[in-house]
Amino acid sequence: MEHEYEHDAPRRLWTLPSWLVNRVALQAGRLVAERLGDAGVRRKHFSVLATLEEFGPMSQAAIGRRLALDRSDLHAIVGDLERDGLIARARDASDRRRNTVALTPKGKAALKRLDARVRQAQDELLAPLSSKEREQLVALLTRVVEYHAAEPKHA
Repeated sequence: MEHEYEHDAPRRLWTLPSWLVNRVALQAGRLVAERLGDAGVRRKHFSVLATLEEFGPMSQAAIGRRLALDRSDLHAIVGDLERDGLIARARDASDRRRNTVALTPKGKAALKRLDARVRQAQDELLAPLSSKEREQLVALLTRVVEYHAAEPKHA
């Protein structure tokens, strides 16, 4: 029900980039979750599949660090993906005490289908923007994210 009143928010909020980015993030999250949910997958599952596809096999700990996922959440996600045959666990050749996680051929095919759903959500989210405006938005947001990722953390 809250979304019916978003445009009734005080004008002061509409001038705050942080408020606007938050509103867009909420809408983006909802759209992506719906599109992936239609395929029986959650956003974190998609993130793990995309990570393995781009960076190759790695330990669960490395996946967790890369995606900032809690160990217990990641354990459940990996279990779901392994159960569905989208990933496989194997002993790490360089350290027999740990497992590596890898995308399976079925996982690669699923990721392609999920990519299409995520692109659909992006198109819905950015419908009012031209392709040039979309590129500009991505470039600007990337700059802000990279700036804050690179700045030293303050205590």
